[in-house]
Amino acid sequence: ALKFKTNMSLAIAIAGVLVHPSFIDLMAKAAQGQHVEFMGMTVTAVKYTYTVIPALCMTWILSYIERWVDRITPAVTKNFLKPMLIVMIAAPIAIMFIGPLGIWIGSGISKVVYTIHSHLGWLSVAIMGAIWPLLVMTGMHRVFTPTIIQTIAETGKEGMVMPSEIGANLSLGGSSLAVAWRTKNPELRQTALAAAASAIVAGISEPALYGVALRLKRPLIACLITGFICGAVAGIGGLASHSMASPGLFTSVQFFDPTNPMSIAWVVGVMILSVVISFFVTLLLGFEDIPVEKPVAPERPAPAAPQVEQAVKVN
Repeated sequence: ALKFKTNMSLAIAIAGVLVHPSFIDLMAKAAQGQHVEFMGMTVTAVKYTYTVIPALCMTWILSYIERWVDRITPAVTKNFLKPMLIVMIAAPIAIMFIGPLGIWIGSGISKVVYTIHSHLGWLSVAIMGAIWPLLVMTGMHRVFTPTIIQTIAETGKEGMVMPSEIGANLSLGGSSLAVAWRTKNPELRQTALAAAASAIVAGISEPALYGVALRLKRPLIACLITGFICGAVAGIGGLASHSMASPGLFTSVQFFDPTNPMSIAWVVGVMILSVVISFFVTLLLGFEDIPVEKPVAPERPAPAAPQVEQAVKVN
């Protein structure tokens, strides 16, 4: 909001619409196949709770809406009419266009990647490993969920998206470890260590993605490089998931194939590679450390000038 020079409270309100419990309930119903309408238009099921790009896009659009509404509202009514009109215009745009647009783009990416997978095999896993953090940022990774579930239900395993997530998730953990190792900021070190543990152990990568990689930029590049390399290794090893869970240390058993004992070695190898490569690539690329804010010492009052006693001459 500060960057786009728009009202911060209104930006928070529009973003809040997308994560409001009532709206989330509507999206859950739409995801289950129920018909959901808003202002006479069918609403596409979208989940915004782990995304950041839709909120950024809406804040950018909000800056133009606010300037236009400011011109058409009378000065006497600006205090109450201007915010109301802005929310009434921006909220429907967010619900009916911004989120679904991301889903449509994601669906297109899904079709392209699965087409590549049918022709190129392991290369599609490498591509997915490289772009997965970017898909998570936009919320477009959700479009793969129905396909993954359907593939596992029909064939018993899924060998493209889920294996690519191993490198994508754990690379964010390795990159966060490198940041914790190199930074001189105690607060950033604590954040990076917690984010690394979350990504590596549980496969929950959002703290590392938003709190470290995206915040410092170059660690994100290291994760994209590592995701491509480790995705290629996972694809060459023929790894496939037999259930749907975010890949991490505790959920790695989903890739174990009883008919192929070597799958255990491949999974362990990809996980180690993900952490090690991202760790060293992050150190190699470096990053701009966040300086430690030093507390400002209170200003001491200037010492009073010494009072000179004047002798009073009495005549």
